[in-house]
Amino acid sequence: MATPAHGRPGRGTRRGRNLTAGVLLGVGTVAFVDEVIFHQILHWHHFYDLSTTDVGLVSDGILHAFSWFATVAALLMVASLHREHAFRGVDFAAGWLTGGGFFQLYDGLVQHKLMGIHQVRYGVDLLPYDLAWNIPGGILLIAGIVLWVLTGRRARGAPGTTPAEA
Repeated sequence: MATPAHGRPGRGTRRGRNLTAGVLLGVGTVAFVDEVIFHQILHWHHFYDLSTTDVGLVSDGILHAFSWFATVAALLMVASLHREHAFRGVDFAAGWLTGGGFFQLYDGLVQHKLMGIHQVRYGVDLLPYDLAWNIPGGILLIAGIVLWVLTGRRARGAPGTTPAEA
């Protein structure tokens, strides 16, 4: 087993695996909710709207597959962490919030605005939709990063914490 720089075998690796599993599940969750609600139920947009409806549906299928691959990978990592008694809910939650917020903001800012491959909705004033799309993503991302930093400080044994809290 590798020994991290701080001398405690496996701790950094386990923390990293908890964070990674959380990020994957966060990305998978938000992508899945986007796909089901906005693509399938409301029919507001497709993942790629710059071509035919058929191409849009295929792009939705690719997004759906991606969200499930991320989700399954995350759950396999969580199962492995549980088997090793190394699952840390707070690290996992930090990753989940960060991954979910990142995906939401990436979708809203890069895909909607920079690349223009789709919008939240068509034929309406986009500002309220853009705000409703991006503000929750920003809140998730900021909350995740704050939690990530705080748990990292505890894991490193920052002043005011004990190893049991880490």
